[in-house]
Amino acid sequence: MSRILFAVTGSDSWTLADGTLHPCGYWPEELAVPHEVFTDAGFEITIATPGGVRPAADEAGFSPEMNGGTTEPGDRFRSYLDGIAEILSVPADLNGVRAEDFDLVFVPGGHGPMEDLAVSDTFGALIGEFVAQSKPVAAVCHGPAALLPARNGDGSWLFKGRRVTGFSNAEESQVGFADKAPWLLQNRLIESGGVFEESGSPWQEHVTLDGNLYTGQNPASSRPLAEALVAALLSARV
Repeated sequence: MSRILFAVTGSDSWTLADGTLHPCGYWPEELAVPHEVFTDAGFEITIATPGGVRPAADEAGFSPEMNGGTTEPGDRFRSYLDGIAEILSVPADLNGVRAEDFDLVFVPGGHGPMEDLAVSDTFGALIGEFVAQSKPVAAVCHGPAALLPARNGDGSWLFKGRRVTGFSNAEESQVGFADKAPWLLQNRLIESGGVFEESGSPWQEHVTLDGNLYTGQNPASSRPLAEALVAALLSARV
């Protein structure tokens, strides 16, 4: 049985450029949908946060405005998350897990990872362990921010020169945060040496694979990214 580590933000706010705190957390679709895909595949899932704090969902992710103008998707995500509430209430401490105990690490997005995982040397070292063991590293939307602290011995980014995607500048602008953010994910990935890819237009699903690095651009990319990971882990068994 494949063992999946869900590395989830423990932050419920994001510090904007002017110092104000914006309520956030993980993005509901990006945790619920991949969790369901992995569960249906029969994988064993461990949810972990820094310090083992209970993760908070970004309420905006349930709103009709962020789900095509209808209530059904948000209601569906909330229902699924309610169904795993007991698991979410007692996450493992991400600072104490080991790559050798898992076959894959997956980082859901939301602005939360921009606040904590993106600046965590401890998590960066854990990502390095997964890479050293040739195991898949995956992140969706703002989740790739959590890959930024993964560094080589010379200080360069561990994924320098690799193809990667994530929440684009255009998408951040359309949700109203491009001018408020202390930094933009697309810019930071490029500045770190990543070869950034994005869909032809904002909000279209887009998944980028480069070796053991799997990234998805936005919420719509959550399912195809998870399905690509399932296919990869199942083929590795053969």
